[in-house]
Amino acid sequence: MPTLTASTVPARRPAWLNCSELDQAMAEVQPLLTDISGEDHASLRKLTKRRLRQEIDFISNEKFTSVREGKRIFSESLGLAPRETALGIATIRRSGVDLPIHLGRLCEAPLLKPEQEKMLFERMNYLLQQAAIHRSVLNPERPSRHRLELIELFVALADWHRDRIVEANLRLVFSIVKKFVNPNNTFDDLLSDGIVALIRAVEKFDFDRGFRFSTYATQVVRRNSYRTVVLKQQERQKVQGGLQDMDIDVSEEERSSAISEKRWHELRSRLSVMLGDLDRREKFIIRARFSLGPHRKVHTLQSLADRLGVSKERVRQLERRAMDKLRAMAGDVQLAELEA
Repeated sequence: MPTLTASTVPARRPAWLNCSELDQAMAEVQPLLTDISGEDHASLRKLTKRRLRQEIDFISNEKFTSVREGKRIFSESLGLAPRETALGIATIRRSGVDLPIHLGRLCEAPLLKPEQEKMLFERMNYLLQQAAIHRSVLNPERPSRHRLELIELFVALADWHRDRIVEANLRLVFSIVKKFVNPNNTFDDLLSDGIVALIRAVEKFDFDRGFRFSTYATQVVRRNSYRTVVLKQQERQKVQGGLQDMDIDVSEEERSSAISEKRWHELRSRLSVMLGDLDRREKFIIRARFSLGPHRKVHTLQSLADRLGVSKERVRQLERRAMDKLRAMAGDVQLAELEA
């Protein structure tokens, strides 16, 4: 493939951008575009550098190399069906979860036909490929206002097509995440994570392999929900282990599985307050030893000694002193208020 340069990739709007198939998308993305018509040379340089720091990922296809591909892709009518309020209401009712009715608006888009799905993925990735081509020839020393505007337009149009895929598959996310709801994992949290996973799935799906997107998306969302539940359970176990090391008995809570979300957050908040009363080194050691906060694994005494520049025995002494302080503070905690 020949090397692309600013001269071989002119910064002008291709004719296919004016086709009627893009009228609705154009009308909806125009208000979202940034007006840079009044920017000076220095501002354009800054905008160019910022755009160069932003990767544009897409699923490539050998057909995209044809100069006539844009005209072909946008020549056929997509024919998306209008949104239906009844679809959203039915989704809420089937969820089996007491949800606010406004969430039903997320699920008002009808399912996509196989050919519509393929067209949306093809258009989205082609638009991103066009944006990536223009990004590849950006030059901060010779910034091009028209090229920056063109890149932003291509990305915005690609996002519009991505959103049509996402909204048509939101009912799938509802049906999956509701199976993972429990006292420690709310539907709202799982739904938010599930939608993010769905968007990632859209961006990674190769439309040209002949599979339906729902098959791929189901695996991605289900795996993400399972991981969310497991990570939250591990976090709870770590904090409970820390509470037990401070002689706070949570065994009764565990046996009855009756720790409400509110009570759980109160316990975490109380622990956070107590840690705040330790000095800087003590706090760091306790968090690292019990994998709290930003620490994703339990650190050894030796690794902490190396980090702090002290002996292993000194770290042990600091840990013991910190635990004594926490036990003393825990003794003053009126657990009765947490049982209320």
